Amino acid sequence: MMMIGWMVLLVGVLLVPSSQSLRFDIQSGKTKCISEDMKSNSMTVGKYQVINPNQDRHQLLPDSHQLNVKVTSSHGHIFQWVEKVEKGQFVFTAMEQGNYMACFSAPEHWPLITLTIDFDWKTGVQFKDWFNVAKKGHVDVSLFIY
Repeated sequence: MMMIGWMVLLVGVLLVPSSQSLRFDIQSGKTKCISEDMKSNSMTVGKYQVINPNQDRHQLLPDSHQLNVKVTSSHGHIFQWVEKVEKGQFVFTAMEQGNYMACFSAPEHWPLITLTIDFDWKTGVQFKDWFNVAKKGHVDVSLFIY
């Protein structure tokens, strides 16, 4: 009986999707890129936002706290390229297997500032939670470049 309990626990742990959510800092004038190895025909969704790490997350940030975002495949296909945004999201289906990259750039600013970015990237099985977001039209299609 105890063996069955451990097996159920093990199966439950193995089925929990891992998260690709992270928080990182970018100094003005710098770029940071995150890559994800994806299989052909995999669906993916990414959400990002510049946040104030020291105060209420809903507090307005100064105009200088914006970033440029470019999402590409290893073959050079551009899925998104936006400039001077505080937050956004992307969704696409990988056309070919390989590394897909999301690059975040903080525009030049003097004095130097540091942007804190919350980024959540889900693919494959993890994407199922996000499907209703895209289905209900919450993804801003005007931000995508095809």
